[in-house]
Parts: sequence; structure tokens; C-alpha cells
Amino acid sequence: MTPEEFRHFGHQLIDWVADYRAGIAERPVMARTAPGEVKSRLPTAPPEQPEDFAVVFRDLERLILPGLSHWQHPHFFGYFPANAAFASVLGDYFSTGLGVLGLSWQASPALTELEEVVTDWMRQLVGLSEAWSGVIQDTASTCTLVALLCARERTTNYSMSRSGLQAEAQPLVVYTSDQSHSSVEKAALLAGFGRANVRRIAHDEAYALRPTELEAAICQDVREGRKPCAVIATAGTTVCTAFDPIDAIAAIARQHDLWLHVDAAMAGAAMILPECRRLWQGIEEADSLVFNAHKWPGAVFDCSLYYVRDPEHLIRVMSTNPSYLQSSADGRVKNLRDWGIPLGRRFRALKLWCLLRAEGVANLQARLRRDLANAQWLAEQVRSTSLWRVVAPVPLQTVCIRHEPPDLEGEALDRHTLAWVERINRSGAAYLTPAILDGCWMVRVSIGTEATEREHVAALWERMRQEVERA
Repeated sequence: MTPEEFRHFGHQLIDWVADYRAGIAERPVMARTAPGEVKSRLPTAPPEQPEDFAVVFRDLERLILPGLSHWQHPHFFGYFPANAAFASVLGDYFSTGLGVLGLSWQASPALTELEEVVTDWMRQLVGLSEAWSGVIQDTASTCTLVALLCARERTTNYSMSRSGLQAEAQPLVVYTSDQSHSSVEKAALLAGFGRANVRRIAHDEAYALRPTELEAAICQDVREGRKPCAVIATAGTTVCTAFDPIDAIAAIARQHDLWLHVDAAMAGAAMILPECRRLWQGIEEADSLVFNAHKWPGAVFDCSLYYVRDPEHLIRVMSTNPSYLQSSADGRVKNLRDWGIPLGRRFRALKLWCLLRAEGVANLQARLRRDLANAQWLAEQVRSTSLWRVVAPVPLQTVCIRHEPPDLEGEALDRHTLAWVERINRSGAAYLTPAILDGCWMVRVSIGTEATEREHVAALWERMRQEVERA
């Protein structure tokens, strides 16, 4: 492709994306394609000869777009907000177009230093002290893995530089809530702890980890010859945005010399609002934490912010220094290859920088407050309507709902719940994700898409009531 062809199709692409966003509300929210349908319409082998990019463009609309669920749709209430604000889209385009890599500070100095600046901006924005240092990773799953690797090495006095975990006399144990994200267990497995050494601690009536149960589990492991290593606390669980009591957990972690990592993947963004910071009281006692700028705030995926109080633990575990990456600047600069798993890194800071500059703190806070108010409005409508129930507290923007006809319970009630939410999703009118809470299915309404206003929440509530009446 020549520069002129690139210019032509690049302009066309920007117009296409703008038109797509402008008309997104007219599309069905969830893809209606059957399994294998998209794949069956694509060639089984790559083209032998170059194709005109105009044909690629047409196939994007003809083949790919019908197979997408539209996360930026104002009626998208599934999973979690994964906003892609226009300013961040342009920042991501800058990054892709520049095509630079951050193998070291020397490889692209601005890549490293802008990342230092924007992670510190975000630190200030969520009210963290200057004791924290940040880096951009791809996802919270990777951040949790990195935290557990650091915890493992600190607990074993850096066993990997010797004979690894197989040389340790005592099995290392990780503790987390039974409401924590599936990535916690996955990270523990990848870090070598083993599933048998992951303790799922029971939750209380607000779905938060019980500190007394945590203390009891740690003491039992010590008595039985195992070595407690790390606690993963959750600030905003996936199912219902419950908050573990970080201050109480931190006191236990200090007592037993455990690494405390806080998974605030979605809900950490709420701390941009000073009135929400009480929800993670005790955060300054943690060793590491993660929250995703690519969820509620609006940075394009992927852009996960990982913060540590003592970077030396991270750098000692992750550091690599081959001769071809050394420069005279080493020792005076950050080499971010020593702050995570991959050697190379994209210029992710650009999309966050563009977002923050174009949106500003005031506008960002106003949008988050709008979403919180919409969640409280919906919760009140549900609570005041017969046969409907809010089944979990609503600390943020997720409302957990169940319709409970008096003649249904157990499996019959589950079938009823899954049926009406499936009808809504298949209709294209909205996208919701059901989940299990206390052994029963319920429906999560996750409010926070950039385009979602009160009118869209009200339309969803009306549709939900209509749908259960059709059963």
C-alpha cells in the first residue's frame, strides 16, 4: 500500500468509524450469528495475490460487522463497561501509526516518560499517595500474575534464582475471596502455587471476604506446615461489585508478613470520585493493586494500570539486561521491560494521555456520577415493584436483579430467569449478562457505557417488565 492509498483509505476509515458510532443505537446490541457462521463465510486459505483494499473494506461490513456484539451501544448492559472514547481511539491510532516499541528507555524515550507521567496522573486522580509507582500492563489478569510472582519471590527470598519452588520445604498458599475473579486462580496456577494451595475464603452477607475466616485459614495452614504467601483482595467483585474490607485484610497480612494485592479491575475507576474512596479504605497498606483504564474510564482496550509500593520487588523478579539493550542512560532512567512480563511494549500511554486531556477530570467525574445515579434509580424502581428484587447491595453501577413469581423456586426459577434474559438479548434491544449468586441465577445490569443515559436505563426497565409478562 502506497502512502497515497493509505491516506485515501485512512480518511475513509475515520469516516466509517464516526458513522458507525453515530448510528450504533439502531443496531441490535448482541450478535445474532450462529457458532461457525462467520468462519464458514471466510476463505480457508490466504490470497495468493494482493487484493484491493476497497474489497477488504466491503468485506468488513458484509462479513465481520454482523458477527459483532456492540460494546459501545447505549443499550449494552453486559459484563462491564469497556468504553472506547473517541479521543482514546485517536491516541491508539497514533500509537499504531508510529509503530514504535519500548524495549528500553533508549528505544523510544518518549514512550517510557509519557507512561511515567500518565500513570502518575492516574495515581493522583484516584487519591493514592506518592508512595505508589505505576506501569501500564495489558490486562488485570497479567497484573495479578505479576503480583503473585513478586509475592512468591519475596516469600522465598527469591527462590527462582536458585532451584525454584521445588526446592522449597513448605508449600506456599494464596488466599482470596470465593467471589474473586477467575483470573486469580489462573494466576496462582501459572505462578506455580497449584490449585490445592489456593484458599477460597467465605463471604459475608454483602459478598465481601470475612476477615475472621481469612485469619482462621492462615493459622490452620501454619499449623499444618504450609507457608502463607499472599492475599488477593477484591475491590468490586465481578458478579456484584462487592468490596472486601481492605483495612482488616491488610492488618492480617501485616501480622503474617503476606503480600497484599488488590484487584480493583473495574471498580478502581470509581475512586476518581472522592466520595467513593471510603470503599477501599486501607488501600495504602497494600503492596500492589490494579485497575483498568480500559473499562469504565474510556481508554481503548488494552490499558491496565498496575501500581506497586516497592518497585524493587518487581524489578528484581522481572529484570533482564542483555548487552544489545544496554545504553549509557541505564541507571538514570526506567526500563519498563523490567516492570512486566514482555520485553517489548506498545505505546499504550498515548491513548490514556489523549483521553485525559480531551475529557478532563471534571467531565470524567460527571460521567461516572451519572452512571452511579442511573444505577440507584434502577435499583429503586426494582425495589418498589412487586415480584422484583435487588439481590445484592449496589455500591456502584451494577444492579443485580431477579424476577420472582410466587409459584417458582429452585431450578424452575433459574429457568425462568435465563429464559427472559435470553429473550431480551436475542431481540437485540439490550445486552445483559446473567450470573450465579448464592447458588441461584440472577441478572446483572452493568451501567456505564459512555452513550448510556437515563432514557436508555428506563427503556431497559420497561423491556424487562414486558418480557417477564410474556412468559
